[in-house]
Amino acid sequence: MKRVVVTGMSGISPIGSSWEEVSANLRELKTGIQYMEEWEKYDGLNTKLGGPVANFKAPKHFNRKVTRSMGRIAIMATCSAEQALSDAGLLDDPSIKDGRMGVSFGSSAGSPTAVGEFASMLVNNTTDGLSGTSYIRMMAHTAPVNIGVYFGLRGRVITTSSACTSGSQGIGYAYETIKNGKQALMIAGGAEELCATEAAVFDTLFATSTANTTPHLSPRPFDVNRDGLVIGEGAGTLILEELEHAQARGAKIYAEVVGFGTNSDGAHVTQPESDTMQIAMALALQDAELDAKAIGYVSAHGTATARGDVAETQATHNVFGPHIPISAFKSYTGHTLGACGALEAWTAIQMMNEDWFHPTVNLSNLDPECAELDYIVGESRTLNCEYVMSNNFAFGGINTSLIFKRWA
Repeated sequence: MKRVVVTGMSGISPIGSSWEEVSANLRELKTGIQYMEEWEKYDGLNTKLGGPVANFKAPKHFNRKVTRSMGRIAIMATCSAEQALSDAGLLDDPSIKDGRMGVSFGSSAGSPTAVGEFASMLVNNTTDGLSGTSYIRMMAHTAPVNIGVYFGLRGRVITTSSACTSGSQGIGYAYETIKNGKQALMIAGGAEELCATEAAVFDTLFATSTANTTPHLSPRPFDVNRDGLVIGEGAGTLILEELEHAQARGAKIYAEVVGFGTNSDGAHVTQPESDTMQIAMALALQDAELDAKAIGYVSAHGTATARGDVAETQATHNVFGPHIPISAFKSYTGHTLGACGALEAWTAIQMMNEDWFHPTVNLSNLDPECAELDYIVGESRTLNCEYVMSNNFAFGGINTSLIFKRWA
């Protein structure tokens, strides 16, 4: 089996599109949640809160010819991939175009505006709104395909469209691909674009925050006074590389990917199961050949829904006991769906390397139904960790757990 390392990283998020900007906002406990005035037109939509990537613009070289097959989700994904490749020193390296590099990338779906073009056909009985790129922008694999075409990749393409685990599965399957010697390099991650339709998915389940007048106070993962999740957007990318390949070219190494576990509940489409969450974490530990006590920090899924928070914390407690430090990145960005696993992995690795970990913002009164854990609250925590775990859980009962090792 090959060893797999992280040699490039990037993120585009509601609290910044560089680690310097993101870490500054995390340290200042500043969130990216806003009141979405443009959602006022939707009758019946209770939530008006979202986490947009403010003022996002693609670079000038992303001209009309390049982006004609891309919706916002694919543009953010490709921009994030370009930043990560540049960070890895691979942007102009011929090895990315000779079949050695593949892409494993996910999103919940394609661009909602493109979906709307087909919906118009069904509602209005006309194809007037359709174009030759409508499907390309709508399809579930729009992000990985556009990344592959833009960079001329000839390796395998893995599409991980599994809602909230799209990004983490993208990383996990890329890791397994390299570990098993099928590729030397992989672009891995996930993306999502913000749309009122995504908020409506959870609104109809009474799972969204309606604290519309106080956007800075929502979401509130693990807090007894939480009232639901907030939808965000963004993209995150890790460049994964076979260790010897990375060392041969003198690459900077951020971390080693040492464990991945994924499974499914097989029980309910929308209601989480603590037992199988626990098994996913155990599978990652087994893959990494680690005891639970080796993990120094857990990046929580932390959606700020009652059932999700309780199930996740119980599973985490059952694996690690009451003393594991834990916090939730979504408290700053909202739930970025297909992007969250990649953004949270990126953040966890950066924090591990800097020996500090952000608190869960807006966590003032712990829900007594949540299990006993070492919740990081109030201010950041200084920790020296050799291993961190990043967990995500999705509709369909899909569970993922990733373990990263600090690179000495």
